[in-house]
Amino acid sequence: MSADARADLADAVAARLTVPTTVGPSAAKLSQSLARGAPGTALLHIERARAGRGDWSTVHAWLAAATRTPINAGPDASLYVGAPAVAFAVHTAAARSERYQRALTTLHATVRHLTRDRLDRAHGRLARGDPPAFTEFDLLYGLTGLGAYHLQVDPDGDDLRQVLRYLVRLTKPIRRHGDQFPGWWTDLSPTRQRSADFAGGHGNLGMAHGIAGPLAVLALAARRGIVVDGHRDAIEQICSWFDAWRQDPGPGDTGTWWPQWITDGERRAGQIRQLVPTRRTASWCYGTPGIARAQQLAAIATGDQPRKLAAEHALASCLAEAVQPGRVVDAGLCHGWAGLILTARRAAADATTGTAGHPISAFLPRLTDALIRHVRAGSGEDEGLLDGDAGVALALHTADLNGFPSSGWDTCLLIA
Repeated sequence: MSADARADLADAVAARLTVPTTVGPSAAKLSQSLARGAPGTALLHIERARAGRGDWSTVHAWLAAATRTPINAGPDASLYVGAPAVAFAVHTAAARSERYQRALTTLHATVRHLTRDRLDRAHGRLARGDPPAFTEFDLLYGLTGLGAYHLQVDPDGDDLRQVLRYLVRLTKPIRRHGDQFPGWWTDLSPTRQRSADFAGGHGNLGMAHGIAGPLAVLALAARRGIVVDGHRDAIEQICSWFDAWRQDPGPGDTGTWWPQWITDGERRAGQIRQLVPTRRTASWCYGTPGIARAQQLAAIATGDQPRKLAAEHALASCLAEAVQPGRVVDAGLCHGWAGLILTARRAAADATTGTAGHPISAFLPRLTDALIRHVRAGSGEDEGLLDGDAGVALALHTADLNGFPSSGWDTCLLIA
């Protein structure tokens, strides 16, 4: 499909999202959700307006929808929920312009207050020696997400450095019941509940809810020259964890992969029970693409060329498997074709040409074709960013091999 045809298809998907809904995911409780509500859909229209394929009145309508109800500035507000989600979208719209400056100033002050409150609670938990909930530190709900916000909105400010200092502290091992655990080990299940299946908790490896997110924000900050004491040691500590749980290919396997999480039994045994990659292995949120991109960024930040090559090889092998029939069955950003395309494009731009004979960029046309087939068959679960049509349209919008978001919205995925 030609670039013009792809752009036309993106226009068609975006056209379905022109008018904010007053019921469903964009209303009331989810109106300030970056994942499913108005702020995420606003990112689509901001990107399109910057490219001259949309208009700012549509952007304004979606930002107005995000602020139709009182802004959630509660203690659990995060990059993907409440004031920080709205502030991220408003900043993306306002950048390099005079738009929304008063609203942004007010929202940013709120996010700064929230960040300090979240940091105080996190340091208090660390002082007690309690295990964290992954919502303390993860990308979607925790301090990693707030770090991504500050990296995008105010990289020279002290709030980002305070988050980085916390993430450094998070990587320090903790001792419980005479045993040593990674500092990010939680005693909850991946669904944030206590569960007999996760007695002893788990260590999450993914980008959305696991330690790949902190690794990515540490690496992206270091790449910009923003470092704090212990920064490199923290990156290397996380990378060592990924090395310990890397699953290398056996006979007939396509490539290196990582599990979604490690149970306490697996930690004690030093071996996972999962024998082969699952469908979710080829996803941004939990799988090899997000994990490999985080490690590639870490390698760039630290000058670790062997790790960079290994991460790129793992991603290329994952993409080779993903394009096989039936391996990916979703269109969206979180665990579908759109997320694969955007992650692969960012990784390809940084990749060593010809990694393992399979340049990552060589897979982009096939990934795009697969996304187009899903779009034509009926894409997205809703209008949202992570699982819905907004994310799909954003991936289509940047489908040219050299295309990148002009607004920098994909910082919220920590792939750039």
